[in-house]
Amino acid sequence: MVDYLDTPLFGIFLSLIAFQIGMYINKRTKMAILSPLVIALIIIIGSLNLLKIDYETFNKGGSIISFFLGPATVILAVPLYKQINRLKESALPILIGIVVGSVFSIVSVIILGKMFDLSEVVIKSLVPKATTTAISQELSAQIGGIPAITIAGTLVNGISGNLMGVYIMKIFRIRDKEAVGVALGTTSHAVGTAKAMELGEIEGGMSSLSISIAGLVTVFLAPILIRLLMG
Repeated sequence: MVDYLDTPLFGIFLSLIAFQIGMYINKRTKMAILSPLVIALIIIIGSLNLLKIDYETFNKGGSIISFFLGPATVILAVPLYKQINRLKESALPILIGIVVGSVFSIVSVIILGKMFDLSEVVIKSLVPKATTTAISQELSAQIGGIPAITIAGTLVNGISGNLMGVYIMKIFRIRDKEAVGVALGTTSHAVGTAKAMELGEIEGGMSSLSISIAGLVTVFLAPILIRLLMG
């Protein structure tokens, strides 16, 4: 048993089982706050504490799952391809929305970080939080952040968008399917896109596009905006 816990299989199976339990509970309760991702996190953290297993041991398998984040992000191009004609018709407003959303995400982190007197390294770690994990952790390392903090921020950001995004758009009466998809993908990356796909093909396609473009915009503009606003 001890030998098994020290292999990559343990991290892989624990992650998969925890997420399946999360999906089952979410489907049974139909409560947005009981997101499969949140439940899986609770189960994994509880299991590691109960079995007295350190993160490095778990991550032997967890890192293998993380490796597939890149290919999984690329696969999101499929729903986008299905909406390619709609994209051509509204290319300019969609691109403007994604760029503005990405810039606001970066600037708001820097401004709020300064207001709450966060350290420079923490601010830099949180700047890429709106991009998917495959991008955010690499960008964080390049701009002087701490990837572990970035991953945590990315996770919280995605879950928040998944849980609250639809309700916020209802409050502001945003009903346009393209706008909903762009908003979820730009602000909440793959986790928001999962919610967008639940809403419909149009929302899912626009959200998939937003992940890619928002990632590129953030990679290009984050270092520039950090220099301008943080000196």
